[in-house]
Amino acid sequence: MDTKLLSIAAHLAGEPEISPFSGMAVDTFGGRIHVEWDPQAAVTPLGQLPFFIEFLKTAELFKPWVEDCPLAYKSPNAPAKTDVLGTMLLSTLAGHNRYAHITALRGDGVNPELLGMQKVCSEDSVRRAFEKIDPEASRQWLQHHLRRAWEPLLYEPWILDVDTTVKTLYGRQQEGACCGYNPRKPGRPSHVYHTYFVANLRLVLDVEMQPGNKTASKYTRPGLFEFLDSLPVGARPFLLRGDIGFGNEGVMKEAEERDQDYLFKLKQTSRVKKLIKRLFRGEEWTDAGQGWQGVESELQLIGWSRKRRVVVLRRQRRGAVTLDDGDQDPQLRLSFGELDASDKKYEYAVLVTSLKDEVLAVAQHYRDRADSENNFDELKNQWGWGGFTTKDMARCQVMARIVALVYNWWSLYTRLAIPEKHAEAITSRPLLLHAVGKQTQHAGQTRLTITSSHAKSRTVSRILSGLTTFLRHIREAAEQLSWIDRWRMILSKIFVHFLGGRHLKPPSLDRLIPVNCRI
Repeated sequence: MDTKLLSIAAHLAGEPEISPFSGMAVDTFGGRIHVEWDPQAAVTPLGQLPFFIEFLKTAELFKPWVEDCPLAYKSPNAPAKTDVLGTMLLSTLAGHNRYAHITALRGDGVNPELLGMQKVCSEDSVRRAFEKIDPEASRQWLQHHLRRAWEPLLYEPWILDVDTTVKTLYGRQQEGACCGYNPRKPGRPSHVYHTYFVANLRLVLDVEMQPGNKTASKYTRPGLFEFLDSLPVGARPFLLRGDIGFGNEGVMKEAEERDQDYLFKLKQTSRVKKLIKRLFRGEEWTDAGQGWQGVESELQLIGWSRKRRVVVLRRQRRGAVTLDDGDQDPQLRLSFGELDASDKKYEYAVLVTSLKDEVLAVAQHYRDRADSENNFDELKNQWGWGGFTTKDMARCQVMARIVALVYNWWSLYTRLAIPEKHAEAITSRPLLLHAVGKQTQHAGQTRLTITSSHAKSRTVSRILSGLTTFLRHIREAAEQLSWIDRWRMILSKIFVHFLGGRHLKPPSLDRLIPVNCRI
């Protein structure tokens, strides 16, 4: 007898299962729409990044940076250098300031491949990448590639702005987390960035990180003059400029030994105040621009080895002022008074300089120094100088220079697109970077469709089309030239307004001798 086993369902079948990737109708206030998911499509929120990648490739900036990296792995499962450094580049460009933010790059299915990457590295891989690297090797590597970007520009007259800024730390486990000068967060431990800029061009020459209690200029001085000595004679700055922290004997004496002109602000010590009182009723005051008056004199403070030229500036104050009665504790006895036209109250600033220029020019030179504060604001708040913190200072130093390098590359690129001004990241990212990009492939051709929601998207598309045409011309017409000659052509286009339309010229041989090799 044959026995047949029948399979009987225990429950009746319910509604058919709907695939999450199939289309469906959705009712909205604007009517019914049909929604579909496409999990296989390669998309990116940084749809205009390929133009920047083309710039890096044509200018030969990214690939040599990766090839020269001293990073080395022994494990066969370790990521490639291109993947690690490419992840750092993408993270910095996206505006990240924490390693944990790197995870957001995993959804980009377009740009990593365009950089030659195989994958986006995890945050732990990036954080640990430079944990055991030789600090000296990393310093030489990053300083070399920082220099490649800006060195051809230094044979034009330029000003070096030197300044420091504080990076607040929210813990005491980090190496070098010391309490020092911290105006925003008093009592908080911090690190200090000692930084050199090309004035007005918003380019970082170098940055050195030190513990938070080393904000004084005596900690900046060794690295600063080592940097100046490494420059060829013809590439030295026209002027070394700094704020009130650098107007001291140590910095000025070393500058004078190198025949380097300088301009610093002085603290209003007792002797400086005596000079102001002596000059107050004089008739030599001249116009110093923007409501200021100025007069020059000579001054030798205690501890100075010689007399130096000083420029005293004053500006009349009007409106409400705070007054005190001269008591030992005036903070508790402040009152307010109103000045009328007959009252003359002035605020003063005293500059020390080796320049021979007239008072108006010296005053304007120092007013221009205020732009360096904008550099710090942009780098700390819009880039990654306020974050990427690890327990050891070596990796913090590496990330500070990597952020500075990517910042320089992006600043040069945005000036190539918009030569008439410097566009900060808060405006340049939405304009030249953020857009939805969808990549498709058909008949062996890769196509990227970009959709930008920016109000100036049509203008930007014309700008980027012109930029691509220029870079194609550099690749094709200047193929026989060396890299440095092609890079000078690109820089001449970038700084066309500063150069007045002329091209950067190569320096003569006598200007290429380093300062420390002079006879």
